Amino acid sequence: MARIDCPILREQVMSAEEAASLIRPGDALGISGFTGAGFPKAVPVALADRISAAHERGEPFRVGLWSGASTGPEVDGQLARVDGVDRRLPYNSDPDLRRLINDGTVDYLDAHLSHTAQQAWFGFYGKLDVAIVEVAAILPNGLLVPGTSVGNNKTWLEVADRVILEVNRWLPRDLEGFHDVYYGTALPPHRSPIQLTHPLQRIGDPYLRVDPAKVIAVVETDAPDRNTPLSPPDDLSRSMAAELVDFLRNEVSAGRMPARLLPLQSGVGNVANAVMEGLLHAEFEHLTSYTEVIQDGLLDLLDAGRLRSVSATSFGLSPDGQQRFLENLGSYKGKILLRSEEISNHPELIRRLGVIAINGMIEADIYGNVNSTHVMGSSIMNGIGGSGDFARNAYLNFFVSPSCAKGGAISSIVPMVSHVDHTEHDVHVLVTEQGIADLRGLSPSARAERIIDRCAHPDYKEALRDYVARARAARPHARHTPHLLDEALGWHARYLREGHM
Repeated sequence: MARIDCPILREQVMSAEEAASLIRPGDALGISGFTGAGFPKAVPVALADRISAAHERGEPFRVGLWSGASTGPEVDGQLARVDGVDRRLPYNSDPDLRRLINDGTVDYLDAHLSHTAQQAWFGFYGKLDVAIVEVAAILPNGLLVPGTSVGNNKTWLEVADRVILEVNRWLPRDLEGFHDVYYGTALPPHRSPIQLTHPLQRIGDPYLRVDPAKVIAVVETDAPDRNTPLSPPDDLSRSMAAELVDFLRNEVSAGRMPARLLPLQSGVGNVANAVMEGLLHAEFEHLTSYTEVIQDGLLDLLDAGRLRSVSATSFGLSPDGQQRFLENLGSYKGKILLRSEEISNHPELIRRLGVIAINGMIEADIYGNVNSTHVMGSSIMNGIGGSGDFARNAYLNFFVSPSCAKGGAISSIVPMVSHVDHTEHDVHVLVTEQGIADLRGLSPSARAERIIDRCAHPDYKEALRDYVARARAARPHARHTPHLLDEALGWHARYLREGHM
C-alpha cells in the first residue's frame, strides 16, 4: 500500500542524509516523539554523522531540540554523543544527554508539558527553524496520518519555518482513525472553552495538517519504536498499589467517588503498572482513563473489559505489549484515542473530567512538598513531565515512592525536600510501602505527624519526630511550618558525605 499519495510531497522524497544536509548549525529542531514512541528514526542519525564530521574539521555545529517528551537513542542519545545539542526542552530521559545537562554542557528547560506548545506559540522559546515529524502515511490531499504518538507534532508543524517528514512503513497503516487532533486553540485574548466532557469524545480531526510549501524533505523509513521491557511488579510496588486501590475503595464507600471511579491518569513505571494490576483484580468496572501514556497495564484492563476507553498522547509499551497491540489493532479502535499533549495535559480538561492522578516522586518532606525531578537538589533525573499538570488540577492525586532508596541508606521522607516540584498546596495523598497518608484538609503540623507515622520507614521515624519536636521548641512564635533550616539542609548533606551521591 502506498504511503506517500500526495503528488506534491512525493516530489520531496530524498535520503535521510540529503534531508540532514538541509539543517543548519544553530537551528532549533522540533522533534516528534513521546516516551520512545513516534520519534524520527533516520534524519537525526544522519544529522549526528554530519555534526561529527563537522567537529572533526573544527567547525562548530550544535542544534536545539524541542520535543513532546523523551524520544529514543536515535535522537537524544546520538546527538548527545557527538556534542550536537546546545538546548533541550521540555523533557529528557536519555542518560547520555542527562550527563551533558548536569555538567552544564547543554541548557535544559524543564517545563510542564501542557505549557510547551502554548509557550512556543507565544514566542517564549524563540524561533523554531525545522520540524522533523514521523507519520504513518501522507494522503492524496496532503493530510498526514499520525503514528504512535501525537505529542507536540501539531504545533511543530504549524510554527516551524521548514518541515521534514519521515514516513515510517513499520507503523500500521490501520492507525488511521486512532487520533483526534484539536485545531481550535487560539491565542489570548481570543480563546474559548474546549468542548470536551468525556475522555473518548472527539473534538478534532483524525489527521495532522501541514503547509506543503514548508515541506523541504520527505524520508521513507522502516524502523520500530523504542520500547522498554517491564520487570514484573515487585513486592514494594504491589504493596503501594494495594494501599492505593483500597483508598479508592474507601472513597467510593464514603460517597466521594462514583462506583466506576473517575478517569485515571498514571505516570510511567513499575508502580503505575502495579496499580493497574491491582485494579484488574478489584471490583471496579466501566473504568475510563485520561492520561499521557498508554502502558501495558492499561491494555490489560482494556482486554479484560474493565476499562472502557483510554485517551492519551502516546504509547509507552513493553516489547510484549507492543506486539499485543499490533496483533490486535482492530479490537482497540474505538477504545483508544491519541491527542496532542496540549489537550491530553490541558488543565481545563483535567479539572472538568475530575481525573485521578497517580505519579511517582523522588522524595517528599514532612509537610507534603514533593520533589519529582532532582537528586540532592542539583542533579536532574528526567523532568517534571506532566505530573504537575495532573497533580494541580486533579480531583484526587497520589504521589508514590518506596520509603527508602540506596538499599535503605536514604529516606524518601525528609524534613525539607531538596527541590520543590509540587508544593504542599497541591499534594493530596502520599503512598509508600509503609502506608498511605491522606493530607486533605490538614494543617502543616498535622500533615507532618501523619506522613511520619504512615509513610516513613521505621529506621527514620524517630529522627523525623525528633526534628519536628525540636523545630517546634526552637520556634515558639513560628510553629505553623516549623523548620531548623541548617539541620534540614544537613539531612541531605549527610548522604553526600557518606558517598551515596
